[in-house]
Amino acid sequence: MKRRSQTAAAQSKEANKKFKDKAGSLTLDQFSSDVIWQLASQYWSPDTKSEHLPYNPSIIERIYNEEISNSKHSARRINMLEFSQYLEQFLWPNYKRETASHAHLMSIVIMANEKFRERVEVWNVFEQLPDEYPSFFRHVLESCLPSKVDSKKKQASSTLRERTALLMFLNHCFNSMEIGLCRDQAKRLVSLTMWHCLQPKRREQELKDVPEWRKYWKRLQKKDKDLKPEILWERHFMQNLIIDFLHILETIPLEGEINPNVVHYCERFLEFIIDLEALLPTRRFFNTVLDDCHLIVRALLSPLVQREEGKLFGQLLDMLNFYTRFEINDVTGNSLTDHDMTQLHYKKITSLQRAVFAKFPSLRVFALSNVATVDNRVSLEKHFGALDAEGLKQIATFLNLVPDEIVEPFQWHRLDEQFLRELLITRHEKRCSQLEALNEMPLYPTEQIIWDENIVPSDYYTGDSCLALPKLNLQFLTLHDYLLRNFNLFRLESTYEIRQDIEDAVSRMLPWQSEDGDVVFGGWARMALPIASFAVVEVAKPHLGEKKPSRVRADVGVTLSVRREIKEEWENLRKHDVCFLITVKPTQPFGTKYNSREPFIPQVGLVSVRGCEVEGMLDANGRVIEDGPEPRQQLPGEQRSYRVWLDSNQYRLDMDELQDGADDVYESFNILMRRKPKENNFKAVLETIRHLMNTECVVPPWLHDILLGYGDPAAAHYSNMPNQERSLEFNDTFLDYQHLKDSFPNYELKCDAESPLPPYRLIFEDVPEQRDSDAEEDDNGDKEMISAISKSIQVQPYKYEARGPYPSDKPKENSIRFTPTQVEAIRAGMQPGLTLVVGPPGTGKTDVAVQIISNIYHNQPQQRTLIVTHSNQALNQLFEKIMALDIDERHLLRLGHGEEALETEKDYSRYGRVNYVLAKRMDLLNQVQQLQEALGVSGDNAYTCETAGYFYLYNVMARWEKFQSQINAHRDESDLNKLSELFETQFPFSKFFADAPQPLFKVGKPFDELMSIAQSNFRYISDIFTELEEFRAFELLRTGLDRSKYLLVKEAKIIAMTCTHAALKRKELVNLGFRYDNILMEESAQILEIETFIPLLLQNPLDGLNRLKRWIMIGDHHQLPPVIKNMAFQKYSNMEQSLFTRLVRLGVPTVDLDGQGRARASICSLYKWRYKKLEDLQHIFERDEYKRANAGIVHDYQLINVEDFKGVGESEPNPYFYQNLAEAEYIVAMFMYMRLLGYPASKISILTTYNGQKHLIRDVINARCGNNPLIGWPHKITTVDKYQGQQNDYILISLVRTKAVGHLRDVRRLVVAMSRARLGLYVFGRVSLFKNCLELQQTFKVLTQRPLQLSLVPSDSYPTERLAGEAVPEESCRSIDNMSDMAQFVYELYMAKMAELKGKIPSEEELRAMRPQDDDEEDTEDVEVVPPVETNSSDEPPQKRLAKDKKKGGDTTFKPTPIQNEINVDEAEIEQKEGLHPKDKSAEETTEPTAEDNQ
Repeated sequence: MKRRSQTAAAQSKEANKKFKDKAGSLTLDQFSSDVIWQLASQYWSPDTKSEHLPYNPSIIERIYNEEISNSKHSARRINMLEFSQYLEQFLWPNYKRETASHAHLMSIVIMANEKFRERVEVWNVFEQLPDEYPSFFRHVLESCLPSKVDSKKKQASSTLRERTALLMFLNHCFNSMEIGLCRDQAKRLVSLTMWHCLQPKRREQELKDVPEWRKYWKRLQKKDKDLKPEILWERHFMQNLIIDFLHILETIPLEGEINPNVVHYCERFLEFIIDLEALLPTRRFFNTVLDDCHLIVRALLSPLVQREEGKLFGQLLDMLNFYTRFEINDVTGNSLTDHDMTQLHYKKITSLQRAVFAKFPSLRVFALSNVATVDNRVSLEKHFGALDAEGLKQIATFLNLVPDEIVEPFQWHRLDEQFLRELLITRHEKRCSQLEALNEMPLYPTEQIIWDENIVPSDYYTGDSCLALPKLNLQFLTLHDYLLRNFNLFRLESTYEIRQDIEDAVSRMLPWQSEDGDVVFGGWARMALPIASFAVVEVAKPHLGEKKPSRVRADVGVTLSVRREIKEEWENLRKHDVCFLITVKPTQPFGTKYNSREPFIPQVGLVSVRGCEVEGMLDANGRVIEDGPEPRQQLPGEQRSYRVWLDSNQYRLDMDELQDGADDVYESFNILMRRKPKENNFKAVLETIRHLMNTECVVPPWLHDILLGYGDPAAAHYSNMPNQERSLEFNDTFLDYQHLKDSFPNYELKCDAESPLPPYRLIFEDVPEQRDSDAEEDDNGDKEMISAISKSIQVQPYKYEARGPYPSDKPKENSIRFTPTQVEAIRAGMQPGLTLVVGPPGTGKTDVAVQIISNIYHNQPQQRTLIVTHSNQALNQLFEKIMALDIDERHLLRLGHGEEALETEKDYSRYGRVNYVLAKRMDLLNQVQQLQEALGVSGDNAYTCETAGYFYLYNVMARWEKFQSQINAHRDESDLNKLSELFETQFPFSKFFADAPQPLFKVGKPFDELMSIAQSNFRYISDIFTELEEFRAFELLRTGLDRSKYLLVKEAKIIAMTCTHAALKRKELVNLGFRYDNILMEESAQILEIETFIPLLLQNPLDGLNRLKRWIMIGDHHQLPPVIKNMAFQKYSNMEQSLFTRLVRLGVPTVDLDGQGRARASICSLYKWRYKKLEDLQHIFERDEYKRANAGIVHDYQLINVEDFKGVGESEPNPYFYQNLAEAEYIVAMFMYMRLLGYPASKISILTTYNGQKHLIRDVINARCGNNPLIGWPHKITTVDKYQGQQNDYILISLVRTKAVGHLRDVRRLVVAMSRARLGLYVFGRVSLFKNCLELQQTFKVLTQRPLQLSLVPSDSYPTERLAGEAVPEESCRSIDNMSDMAQFVYELYMAKMAELKGKIPSEEELRAMRPQDDDEEDTEDVEVVPPVETNSSDEPPQKRLAKDKKKGGDTTFKPTPIQNEINVDEAEIEQKEGLHPKDKSAEETTEPTAEDNQ
């Protein structure tokens, strides 16, 4: 098991216990016996609605004082209140501004904040009483500020802890601007009207710079003649909030005790300001007010920055400073280049120089110097150091930075010397270019970042504190800001994973201090080795204009005294693999045990971490062994050396520190650590993002604003695109004319023929015809014309051109009867623009995607389509369906690893396609040879594609043209028999088609039909030469690499890859000149934001424009998002939000598929409530498998209550490693029961919500039935998260938790869990816990309508003839009381089954007589064979190990194991059978808590 991250957050068992108390892990028993539960039952619980007492406001006061305020906002008490639906049922329905107390307000705010922390829906509660929200919001604003004494209102003043909660709520409002309630209230606080609070001179200066705003300002002044005090207060609110914050900040002492609530408030305040600055709508006017308040300068001078407690505050201040000076024009929203920023900087400096020149003759040197010599901090301090406060004030007032006098309302300004000097220096020092800073940033994390809790928090993050991290919300300032935030978060998420790997590997090695002070290793790790030698061998000179070395290389020597398979892993390190060089100087004496609960760094004495990239292993002569087709040379001995590239930026920084007296980190490395290849691509992705930021990102103009979150969300919808196509050929989309009519219920169909056969060309008459660009535009006329056009479609049937006389020439056709919404999705995908398709479970997302690809391929033969998916599995499913449609396979290409899993013998990888083309070329040239012989032409015409081309031109075309002219003379021939005879005799290629169905020309057909046959036959021949012409380049290109590049850039029309491959290979693809016109993304809601964006930019712009025409995204944001392992990045930074989800939140139009064909209608009812509209397709009611009941089980779905077993429910052997033995035993007994009735194991999957339970169920299966051929293993045992996108007939689910709901409270996880089953779903869990959870109620209401005890029909066998819904006689039913009852029942059933089989099993002699002579060909018939299970790998199903053995070339057939003399067994074989070293179990399957374990 992989050890968890051990950091300062988890110092001991007591600390872990305190954390859990703080996080609010309340148990059901505690909940039901608590005073809160009793009050809830009396006043607001939905379960006791009929018995509720009348509303009593004193209850709110009592709860707030006793449960929240007196408990110091205990997370456990707040969590308990929120879970009881206190906000939904009691607080908000009874809120009235006139009567609401301070406690009522604070209770609402704290409950809402708790919902945000738990990441459950909040705003739907407030939307139930929307009219009360404006007055509530005003109440919140008033409470954010210290209240002035007012005898009328008698308003209680908020404490600092309460004001922190109010500030957090306010921030949530500003971050939810897509919600109408929030937007209407929040935007008033940050509009132009807030400039009322600016100094008059400063305001005049700003209005002078933007004349457009002056017009608005004058209009506002006219309206403001009778200004109400409330409106004026609102306009000054943000400034007053800042002033109050500065007052609190500057009262903090430099030394002595400090109230943690004060620090927390200051941190949350900066977070709030950063979030306002990071959104264009909120920063546009607020940025000027913030600058006028000089918050950053005063915060920099505050004592808190210098204190240890202010470390996070300082990091947040750096972020705020970065955003206040961000490269954006606040007026237009346009991104500013480095040149623009330099011009603005020069403008500021020259203004300062003018002020100095006018006022201070003593600073004449400064005033007349060039900008570059005076714009750094040292120079500015030197020049302004001699001035006193009065002199500094004169300069500052000249620049309109401070008022002339400290009078009302500007009495809060500071005019002391220290502040004024810092203000002038900070404002005028040159700002480092963001891009330069980024390019000088090392990509590998070091020990300073890896273990900084403020930047890379441990997995104990609860959401109570803020962090110095960027956030991904709805909108971004510019594309640069978008990329930068994603770059930082991706880097930190990778850092978190690296930290886990380092802690795991180094702790396994057990570094101790030897007697002489050196390091000795008491353990070993698969992924790390002690370094025998290390030397930097090359430091190349910097490139022109750079400071870092152009290249730094080093040699690392290690000793591979490890097992053979581990040695092979180390020797197979490939070029560009990333490793880490680690220095440990332990202080622990020899023999000290490692404690995973204690902090990691002090135990192992870790000093430094540096990343490196492998160039290759060195041979005996010290040369790098290059990767090639030839097998690698075997090196003697155990000593190995690797040449690695070090990070040049990091090396420069380290050398600079060395000059300042620091230790040389490159002389002390003693551990080399590698990582798993799948987890180790972070550096390539970061380089891709950095490269994007250094190039001009050209996004299609129709997408730019939508990506940043601005403008009309529907602007890129096909109906709003200027190049919307009026006529579309739908090819094989429609099965018949009735299908076409059903697909467009809101349109009138016009067709000349009655019920014509497909395919159809559809002309949408409500789409305006595209006019000539020179014509005068008249928008109003257009709108009137469109509204006048009726919604009608002209239907034009057309015919496919026949491709030849052979049956195989007939094109493959679609057989799916698409629903109207699916057809709308296909239509939208064929049109230019952005298409979002929301596909609930089982609605045919992949079928829609494949049809869109096929239609684009046929309609736009010159265009190229890029397919991107999240996983290889999804890509393979898509590809297998594409291959079933009419798409020429020479135009298909699959990039990246994973194509080997395609269920086809054909290879669609680059080299597989090259081999296909070469084989196809030979096949076509053979056909040319046959044609040559059939025509009686001499010569070597089929030697190359070039000679074949000449042969076609001079021999084939000549004969065809001659035939046409001869046969056209007989067009008027009335004798049809003679006509067909003429065609037979005169058609020049009849001999070539001798193997085709005869006769070629059917007797009795008219001239046109016979001519059509002749043309189709000639088309077959012509296609041969067309393909050969395409393949001609493969004769000229000699190497496989060149051929594969040509295939990618020129030949392939449909190119598929995963989003990870796109991110890794972007630079290579761009350099090749890769081009594409359309992108289709499957599983879009599971792809990280940045990994969705990168595929848009895999090509260079053409004439400054991106050639992308269509972007189709298919996904389901109601299912699970991308996996983010670190909870802080997932919750605080919202890194789990996919671009698809963000676009849906923004209001981009979607096509919601509404017909599911996977699950029974009853099972679908468990999750259909989550979607706008989700109906069942007709086949759900018609097919036999859906009509029949589930054999041996009364219900097709059931929730089975599982109580504690021997007093134990959930257990937690390691933090967050949740297990439940009772559920594991129950679910395995259920599986065994189903197998004994005859259910195929391949149709049963076992799912659970936690990794710990997954391993426990595997152990139980292994112990109970894994080795038993009668029962064996189910198809899969895995977590709900990992099973997303898959399905099975019967699903058994273990919910695990008995104390707290845990992360199943995320409705998206619930939807995935409920929607995996087709025919049977059986959920095992603690009913009393889950049924009270508000978010899960819709599903659990349906589940609890059926008995909570498992109901069986033991007399049944699989498959049953009993119909679904048919009543089962009581005497045939067996109700199971609990897990023990089920185990006993299954045991008895098994023994009865064995007794029944015993008489049927043949004796040994009969078996020997029945056995065939050839032992290699055993007839296993239908017996399901399960290979024996290795004892040391019990947590891995045999199927998985079998797949691994298959890859190694092992025999997969089941054979009885004969008894053998163990003395003669090869030692290596024994070692392999014994499995891995117990310490290295991580190599099999890690059990570290992932995103699905944390909550």
